[in-house]
Amino acid sequence: VFVCTKRKIMRLKVKIFIQQIIVFLFLLGLLPAHAFVHRHRFIIKEAPYSKLCSSKNILTVNGQFPGPVIYANTGDTLVVNVQNDGTQNITIHWHGVKQPRYPWSDGPEFITQCPIRPGTNFSQRINLSDEEGTLWWHAHSDWSRATVNGALIIRPANKTNYPFPRPAAEIPIILDTFKLTVEKDKTYMLRIVNAVMNNLMFFSVANHQLTVVGTDGAYVKPFKSNYITISPGETIDVLLEANQNPNHYYMGAKAYNSVVGVPFDNTTTTAIIQYRGNYTASSPPIFPDLPNFDDTNASFNFTRSLKSLADKTHPINVPLNITTNLLFTFSVNTLPCEDESCSGPNGDRFAASVNNISFVLPRIDILEAYYKNIQGVYGDEFPSFPPLNFNFTGGSLPVELQRPDRRTEVHVLEYGTNVEIVLQGTSLLGGVDHPIHLHGYSFYVVGAGFGNFDKDKDPLNYNLVDPPLQNTIAVVRNGWAAIRFKADNPGVWFMHCHLERHVSWGMEMAFIVKDGKGSQEKLLPPPPDMPLCLNLNIPHI
Repeated sequence: VFVCTKRKIMRLKVKIFIQQIIVFLFLLGLLPAHAFVHRHRFIIKEAPYSKLCSSKNILTVNGQFPGPVIYANTGDTLVVNVQNDGTQNITIHWHGVKQPRYPWSDGPEFITQCPIRPGTNFSQRINLSDEEGTLWWHAHSDWSRATVNGALIIRPANKTNYPFPRPAAEIPIILDTFKLTVEKDKTYMLRIVNAVMNNLMFFSVANHQLTVVGTDGAYVKPFKSNYITISPGETIDVLLEANQNPNHYYMGAKAYNSVVGVPFDNTTTTAIIQYRGNYTASSPPIFPDLPNFDDTNASFNFTRSLKSLADKTHPINVPLNITTNLLFTFSVNTLPCEDESCSGPNGDRFAASVNNISFVLPRIDILEAYYKNIQGVYGDEFPSFPPLNFNFTGGSLPVELQRPDRRTEVHVLEYGTNVEIVLQGTSLLGGVDHPIHLHGYSFYVVGAGFGNFDKDKDPLNYNLVDPPLQNTIAVVRNGWAAIRFKADNPGVWFMHCHLERHVSWGMEMAFIVKDGKGSQEKLLPPPPDMPLCLNLNIPHI
C-alpha cells in the first residue's frame, strides 16, 4: 500500500499516467444481425479530474476520462458529432478502422483534415467494414490523446460467431487499485488497449495464464501465455479463466524499456481481481510475475507468437505477387539548436525520420490539397528506399547520418498494387523499439528479426500461411519487420511511430493511394462540414 504522497510523486513523473489499460469482460446478448447506424455526440471540454491525491483540469470527451466506450457490430456505421468546447484545436482518429474510400473522417491533423477549432463542430462518419474485436479512438492533434481517448468494441454481425466459448460478463476496468469480482470457474474476456504515450507495456495476472484470442480488431489462433506485450496504439483480447483458489490477485502492468540511460517510470500499475465467496484473502494480494523491464526477447517473442485464426469462417488473403517493394528506415536524429541550448546530444534538439526525412506538417491538410489539386502543399517524392545506404544497425555510425532532411513528402501508390514494406530500425543515437501504425489499412506481418534485413535470406522464413493481421507493429530495437497489404483503399493515409515523442519529432509519412477504374474503387466526396483551414485564401471543399 502506497502512502498518498509517494503515489502522487510517482505519477507526476509521467505527467498524467504511466498506464491506461481498459479491460472489458464480455457479456452475452443484444447483438443486431444487421448493419446499424449509431449516433453519438462528443463534447470536447476541460473538466476537473481527481486522482492519486491531486486534482487538475484535463481535456475530456463529455467530461469523462477515459472517454465513452463505443459499441458497434461488424459492418455498422458510426456518426459522431464532435463539438469542440475546449480552448485548443482537436481532431479525433478512429484507430484501426479502415474507413473504405472515406478518409475524410480518419482524423490526423493536417493529413486528412484541418483541426476542429474551439467553438466549432464536425460530424464524423465512421464506416466499419471487416473489423471485429477491440479498437479505440483518440485525439490526433499534438499530445491531446493523453486524456482524449476511449475504447471501440466491435462485436460480430452475428452473435453466434465468436470463435471461442462465450465469456461470462462485461465490465470496464481502469488499472489502478480497481477491484474486479469474479466467480470461480467462469471465463472472462479482457479487452486491453495500450493508450500510453511512450511505452510498450508488459501485462500479467498473478497465478493465472491468459489465452490470447485477438489483436487490433482481428482474431488470432488462441495460445496461452503468462504475460502479454502490448505497444502504444495496439489492442489485445485475452480470456481469463477464474480457475485458482479463491483469493485476491493483482493484475499488473509495467513499462518495457530497451535503452540504457533513458529515464522512464518503472513503477508497476495494478488492479485487483477478487474471487467471490467467503475466505481469508492474502494481504497484500498475490503479485504477478512480469518480465524484466529490459527483456527484449520477452517482448519480441510474444509478438512473434501472434498468428491469424485463418479458418473457413475467418479466411485471410496474404498478397503473394508483390508489385511494390519498399524499405523504410526509422531513426532518431538531431538537428542544430541555437546556442547549443537544447536537450539533445551536444546541445542539439532531437528529431526523428523515416528514410531520412523528418516530416513537416503542412498548414493545409494533404487530403484537401490532393482532392482539389492545390499545388505547393506537399511533394510526391518520398523515397522507396533509404537515400543513404549504410549499416543501419551498426555501431559508431558517422555523425552526419544523424542530420535528416525536413520536408513534406508523400509516397504515391497505384490502386490495386500488392505492397511489401520492410520497416527497418536503425541504431542512430542507440536505437529504440518503434510501434509503427498505418491508417486506412490492416496489414499482414509476414516476418521480423534482429539486425539488418537480408533481402536474400529473410524472405525465405516469411510466414505466408497465417501471419497476424494488425494495424500497429512494434519494430524491435535495431531490428526489422516486414508487412504486406493490397493498396485497395483510395485516399491519403498516414503512417507513423506511435511513440508520441517520436511522431512529434517527425517520424511519420503519408501514402496517397490513387483511384481505381471501377465505380467502387474511387475516393468518395467530402462531407459539407469539413473543418476550415485558417488564414488561407482557398475555397472550402
